[in-house]
Amino acid sequence: MVVGGNTQRGNDRAGIFPGGMARPHAGKTDRGAADIRRCARHGLAGLGIHRQRPQQQRTHHPLLPGRFSWHISPLVLLGMVDAVLQNPSALSDTIHVTGNWHELKISPASISLPAERLASLGAPLNTIQPSGQMRLSWQPLQLSLAGGQIAVKGRMDLAMQDIASRLSPIKPLGAYNLAFAWQGKQAAVTLTTNKGPMLLAGSGTLNNGRLTFSGTARAEAGQEDRLANLLNLLGQRRNEGGKDIIALEFK
Repeated sequence: MVVGGNTQRGNDRAGIFPGGMARPHAGKTDRGAADIRRCARHGLAGLGIHRQRPQQQRTHHPLLPGRFSWHISPLVLLGMVDAVLQNPSALSDTIHVTGNWHELKISPASISLPAERLASLGAPLNTIQPSGQMRLSWQPLQLSLAGGQIAVKGRMDLAMQDIASRLSPIKPLGAYNLAFAWQGKQAAVTLTTNKGPMLLAGSGTLNNGRLTFSGTARAEAGQEDRLANLLNLLGQRRNEGGKDIIALEFK
């Protein structure tokens, strides 16, 4: 049974699975409520996707390694939040969440993410089928809740190492960093290339979950022909300063 499932695509459903295992549907809502009550203050769970195809048995595909364990202090009943979240297989450190129902502080940490999951974001990533290693890290974050809206203050970085694509003979394509500087409901987004034959750069904003981004993609000198097909999938080609680039535009 899925507890807290929040995304669904076709017959795939993402969620938190008690004990890190996929459970069959109980067929009764009272059992679901009991599972949620048992997991509310402390528990153990894995994060994954249920996948079911016609005439096939449902399977569970973990999104992240290991299992998440958490403990919430009983003081939450008095409006004081003191919680810890652990997963040595995925998290660099124990995450501490403190504060109250209006303001929360989240301790710094990082989490490893599979680049293969980027394909679930749709075109053109589902065609490119990226692979590699990603790590999302953050400095201390402050969250505030007012009027049913969440505001965030702090910085997050998504480091992408050894990124490759099945459509390119060059492997890896490079190493990149995507930075998020949060101020309230909006984050300034900056994409930079650390190294690699495919050079990416750009900036934009993430506002209420909507990304506006303008950037470029190009091949380093001598790699233009080998990267041409892949770059054509990323955007429209244009010439700037005598160089062919690909415009990365998301609006």
